[in-house]
Amino acid sequence: MTSKGFNNLSKPTALSSVHIKVSLCMIVKNEAERLANCLKSVKGFVDEIILVDTGSRDRTVNIAKKYGAKIFKFEWCDDFAAARNYSLEQARGEWILVLDADEVLVQAIIPILQNAINNPEYLAINLNREEIGAGRSPYSLITRLFRRRLDIYFTGFYHESIDNSVEALMQSHPQDSQQVITIPQVAIHHYGYKPELLSKKQEFAQRLMEKQLAADPNDAYTHSKLGALYVEIGAAEQGLSLLQTGLSILKSDPQNLPTQFELNYHLGIAYSHIQNWELAKTHYQNAIALDVADVIKLPAYNNLGNLWQSESKFAEAIACYEKILDIAPDFATGYFNLGIARKSVHDFTGAIAAYIEALKINPQYAEAYQNLAVALQQTGKIEASKMAFTEAIKYHRQQDRQEIAQQLQNYLSNAC
Repeated sequence: MTSKGFNNLSKPTALSSVHIKVSLCMIVKNEAERLANCLKSVKGFVDEIILVDTGSRDRTVNIAKKYGAKIFKFEWCDDFAAARNYSLEQARGEWILVLDADEVLVQAIIPILQNAINNPEYLAINLNREEIGAGRSPYSLITRLFRRRLDIYFTGFYHESIDNSVEALMQSHPQDSQQVITIPQVAIHHYGYKPELLSKKQEFAQRLMEKQLAADPNDAYTHSKLGALYVEIGAAEQGLSLLQTGLSILKSDPQNLPTQFELNYHLGIAYSHIQNWELAKTHYQNAIALDVADVIKLPAYNNLGNLWQSESKFAEAIACYEKILDIAPDFATGYFNLGIARKSVHDFTGAIAAYIEALKINPQYAEAYQNLAVALQQTGKIEASKMAFTEAIKYHRQQDRQEIAQQLQNYLSNAC
């Protein structure tokens, strides 16, 4: 989104001999295992660390103090925006960077960010976050770097963001010149999507999003997030209803393209759950057609390609996967799916090449080794096939898929 220049409405601060350019603002609870990696990653970029603790009982606060953090206590009230805004009130930097403890700032992005925050025309910056372990949506754009101002603040009990306040500024100051920009390179690695962590979050997320929806039943963004969660936990019809309602709400806000994308994308997933493949494809195609960043479209291209693949429309599937790799050449799943599609049209050489590229990106990709082994076997490369099967077995075992590993071991033993 784009906005124009505003007067600085930040609170006056006491005179200090130390200029604070960037304040890191965090809210945490019991993050002793992950906090240090996060705080290490911002060294050389932030000048101040504001850490708001909502009731830790582990070593979180002690760890934060070792990194020079200023510690503040906040009584948890089931409202992420309230906690975030409290952290903003404590900050003194010109700019605010917001991270969670399960996120790290990518070192290579720091010079780019430093250049950006020295541009007087920039108000806020959308950062590209890579979701480590998220199979469906590997990237997301989030507005996590912005100027410290009273009129930029968080809203939302859950999935809180500054977007509503920035949008209000855009509408109230259309004549000004400051902008919200997007930096396309990956800036943040997020480790919160690991399967062993997700189940702990779902019940908590559902409760707060239901609270948010009750408070603002016309919030299309909450319809999208809660609808997607319902689909994920098996309540597809309930999720479908929320997503459809969200899309209807946005008819009065056609410029809200990011939420339009999310609603169409999640509707594609919801219709797939109830096996309405045509409507699923339609919504993925609607999502892809929207004018949003290409990197955000990756999961829609991927899921659409998978549907074409399931219908034996291999040319269409290959086109989707190749588009994915044009956008994100380091997306291992894209190469893996491309390998499957090429194998389906008996392009074994192309399939082998795709699986090898996937393994260059993710050397522990058990399924890629497994499919590579089959493709090598079908092209007569028996010894290479055995080696690939052996690697597949090893990584399936390491990733606690013992039954698959044993099946492959039995197959390999019989083949020998």
